[in-house]
Amino acid sequence: MALQEKAIILDDNGIRRALTRIAHEIIEKNKGVDNVVLIGIRRRGVPLAERLAGKIREIEGREVPIGVLDITLYRDDLTTITHQPVIHKTEIPFAVDNKIIVLVDDVLFTGRTVRAALDAIIDLGRPRAIQLAVLVDRGHRELPIRADYVGKNVPTSRKEIVSVYLAELDKQDKAVIEVDTA
Repeated sequence: MALQEKAIILDDNGIRRALTRIAHEIIEKNKGVDNVVLIGIRRRGVPLAERLAGKIREIEGREVPIGVLDITLYRDDLTTITHQPVIHKTEIPFAVDNKIIVLVDDVLFTGRTVRAALDAIIDLGRPRAIQLAVLVDRGHRELPIRADYVGKNVPTSRKEIVSVYLAELDKQDKAVIEVDTA
């Protein structure tokens, strides 16, 4: 697949501003951060969760626990993507029972990744609430899932691809719409 950048949705400053706003919204909605934990969905949800935790620390002066969730075995398309899935470690160093979990991911599209993440979390315990924070919501839901916190809503066609690049993984910060030129 040969991808060509069509448009920049968010540059580095746009990502920083979106995460700052989302951090404020998390604090406001939950009346502080008591019992709030952040769980990043592997891959790009993890650095976004870490950045959100840093923003919340700046605003509230309190640490928010961070977990890492691998949803590979919970995917409903696992048998169609590979015969030997690569399993990464889920690292949630706290009990999820009675916590307000904010799931963090980069792009919300069909909702299937979030559904898999919900299944994985429920297998770990019974949280008080699960909320969803995404950097980009591109629409085209196939499941009745919506984000509680959105950095940017972007209408897209199904032929377009939304990619998020983060300095921690990609050496740059930006969210873009790409098209397949092949």
